[in-house]
Amino acid sequence: MMNGFFAGRLTWKLFRFAQLKRTLCTNVVEKSNKEVYLEQLQGEYRGVSVVNLNRPSKKNALGKVLLSELNQVITELEYSSPKQVQVVLVRSCVENVFCAGADLKERAEMSDEETLPFVRYLRSTFTRLESVPMPTIAVIDGFALGGGTELALACDLRVAGRNAVLGLPETTLAILPGAGGTQRLPRLVGIAKAKELIYTGTRLNAEEAVKIGLVERVTQQDEDAFSCALKLAKDMLKTGPIALRLAKQAIRNGSQVDLLRGLEFEDASYAGVVPTKDRREALKAFAEKRKPQFRGE
Repeated sequence: MMNGFFAGRLTWKLFRFAQLKRTLCTNVVEKSNKEVYLEQLQGEYRGVSVVNLNRPSKKNALGKVLLSELNQVITELEYSSPKQVQVVLVRSCVENVFCAGADLKERAEMSDEETLPFVRYLRSTFTRLESVPMPTIAVIDGFALGGGTELALACDLRVAGRNAVLGLPETTLAILPGAGGTQRLPRLVGIAKAKELIYTGTRLNAEEAVKIGLVERVTQQDEDAFSCALKLAKDMLKTGPIALRLAKQAIRNGSQVDLLRGLEFEDASYAGVVPTKDRREALKAFAEKRKPQFRGE
């Protein structure tokens, strides 16, 4: 029989899980008529914003409305201050699917003249997401195929649930990954492995994906991907918000050029943190042997 102490701890954990789930999705989805919407967390997760994909009838397929609303959300993130938004999670509110990829029914109704501009619009949307100033984490529960994997690739980091399935099967449909997959995947897993995956349209489970570096973390036995991603985000909340953004800027810009040019990008980013109040607060807190209180200033 479970003693009172352990029963109490279990009850508290179950309450926190229910509270977290209720805050993050359950009630909001019922009220929202949007296919993508932004949610700002509070309490211990203040500073974390969640991009919710909410198109259950089409398993979050990448249609015109979803992309339009995703662009609106990206604009909000672009104009947010470091104090407002420190980390962004991209997650699905549809059970067992992250994003099913292209809306093939919608695509079939497009003429040849309409198809290429739409794919370019899709690609530019993911490039905008990749370029938002704060770190982003893709929360992959269930299927993330084609454009779903490309959406995850546009995020800085990827956390996968044990039921995750990733892959770029476009060549099996006589097309190729057109939303950045042919460029981002090789940079992440290496050219030869990316060729193998794209040429064959192979699907990977979570364990296979983490082995090749396609995802950074896979959930433990009794953990869901969102909880795992929140832990990662919470670690980032301990850092200086401006420093976090400038570190992303230095890595993103520097990784596309040679080392010497990259070091120049690093220098430019470091120059941005020198005059901040947060940097001075960190030095003061160290001297006083306490935790710093960052304000994103």
